[in-house]
Amino acid sequence: MNANDLREKTVDELRDQLANLKKESFNLRFQQATGQLENTAGIKAARRNAARVKTILNEKAAAAAE
Repeated sequence: MNANDLREKTVDELRDQLANLKKESFNLRFQQATGQLENTAGIKAARRNAARVKTILNEKAAAAAE
């Protein structure tokens, strides 16, 4: 996931993507707790992608407020 690609998306698309990333993060944590998770790097990637989306949303909100 690239920040430049995210900047091209609308606010609604970003919110949908953030919801999907939160669900993915929950599922990965659940798999880890039950011992079914094979790739532990996926948790870190999901958290970083969610943070990236939140950052872009905040940037768009700040630009709209000006």
